[in-house]
Amino acid sequence: MTLPVVAIVGRQNVGKSTLLNRLTGKRLAIVEDLPGTTRDRIAAKVSWQGTPFSVVDTGGLEIKPGTDLGKMVKAQAEAAISEADLILFIVSVEDGPVADDLEIADKLRKASKPIVLVANKADNPARQASAAEFYRLGLGDPAAISAHHGRNTEALLDAIVAKLPPAKPEPEKPEVMKIAIIGRPNVGKSTLLNALVGQDRSIVTSQPGTTRDVVDSTLDFS
Repeated sequence: MTLPVVAIVGRQNVGKSTLLNRLTGKRLAIVEDLPGTTRDRIAAKVSWQGTPFSVVDTGGLEIKPGTDLGKMVKAQAEAAISEADLILFIVSVEDGPVADDLEIADKLRKASKPIVLVANKADNPARQASAAEFYRLGLGDPAAISAHHGRNTEALLDAIVAKLPPAKPEPEKPEVMKIAIIGRPNVGKSTLLNALVGQDRSIVTSQPGTTRDVVDSTLDFS
């Protein structure tokens, strides 16, 4: 079946990859304190209360990136937003609403997609109460959670499932072959992936180590 898609978006270092790992119960995305760790889109399947859906993690969204790499990360995030049935907009209660959050909120409203505002890093009752500051974004009730500790993530999953369209049945497909592209840095692995799938699925630069996470994609060659 074709699963509904949930895109996780927000500025750098608000806990998007930590939330992906929490929702999937696996360490799929690399998590570091270093801003900008995630660059490509990372997709994974999640099921909650019998409802399956696909979750897509993205790099930190900058409205006006100052580097070519930042522009490519933004393009990947925008692709995820375009394909999503639901957007999880992640903000940090540690920082409170900042200018970038307001700009991203404006951008997401223009996408005309359902949005769940997620106030992350609410590790204790005091931080949870401070999530009320995010009402100023105009996106409804903020879901105060701690992705790192798992605080209130079950309630978040309930909110996600309540807003999702049902999965669509599709013709049964044969088993797919799994192929891994490996090699040392800067030999063209991501360029090869993009050439095979016919789209910019992975960010490509001349900088070694641009790709950090595992990037999955489906290729139908017939």
